[in-house]
Amino acid sequence: MVFLTQTGVGFVGNLSLLCLYNFTLLTGSHFRPTDLILNQVVLANSIVLFAKGVPQTLAALGWRHFLDDTRCKLVFYFYRVSTGVSFSTLCLFNGFQALKLNPRICRWITLKIRSLRFIGFCCFLCWALHLLINSFLPLIVKGPLNKENLSVDGDHGYCSWEVPERHSTLYTVLYFSPDLLSLVLMAWASGSIVLVLHRHRQQVQHIHSRVLYPPPSHEARATRTILILVSSFVVFYSVYTVLTIWMTLAPSRGQWVMNSSVLVSSCFPALSPFVLIISDTRVSRFLSYCRARTRCAS
Repeated sequence: MVFLTQTGVGFVGNLSLLCLYNFTLLTGSHFRPTDLILNQVVLANSIVLFAKGVPQTLAALGWRHFLDDTRCKLVFYFYRVSTGVSFSTLCLFNGFQALKLNPRICRWITLKIRSLRFIGFCCFLCWALHLLINSFLPLIVKGPLNKENLSVDGDHGYCSWEVPERHSTLYTVLYFSPDLLSLVLMAWASGSIVLVLHRHRQQVQHIHSRVLYPPPSHEARATRTILILVSSFVVFYSVYTVLTIWMTLAPSRGQWVMNSSVLVSSCFPALSPFVLIISDTRVSRFLSYCRARTRCAS
């Protein structure tokens, strides 16, 4: 029930944002250049929930052999690709916001981020790189455990994997290096954003002191959203990494470790869309409009 609830709630949140971003992209109404990046984030999150949440829910309900060897390879491949794209595009969103607040970092890129074509190329590059980097996964992912393949290294209940010992270091580097690189870039961008905003606040502090409750600017709202997303990503990913290492190294692990790992890995894709929904002023304006129409109709 926990897996089912998490997957269902996450699907609703991501689908709502997909409708919003695609509507603004097609119509141009209240469109923001970063909508294209966030559209890729929620699209990747939806694939993560579908590839991880649905199979794990069925496995928790007792269905152990609903995927064969080929489907296991596809599920794990697209799960890992979409996870990497989600992290990379969030890092891209974070970096673009840092460049907007501090254009002196790189003036050429600062001019380019206003171009929808350049942003689309960056999103395409994220997908292409992760499709290429994770191409080794179909080689190590196997079907469900049976009496003939009990010597595999890992078991997800419905699929398993086996890493050749001579290539274990290479596979480990390929598996974790994209996420670690995203973490480093996120930390740099977040630190730059906090530093720039701190300096800006000191410069205009005398202006804000004349106003009792100054309204937050669009940059401040976007920055607050980014910092919340990055903080939650770091927390969930750190816990997931610890559980993954535990499952890999521990000689005997309980099923609760596996379930906890899956639950934590799906928390960010399931919860992050609601952070974006709450912080998006277009959503609040739309809800206010609907309430006003309802009152007029009544």
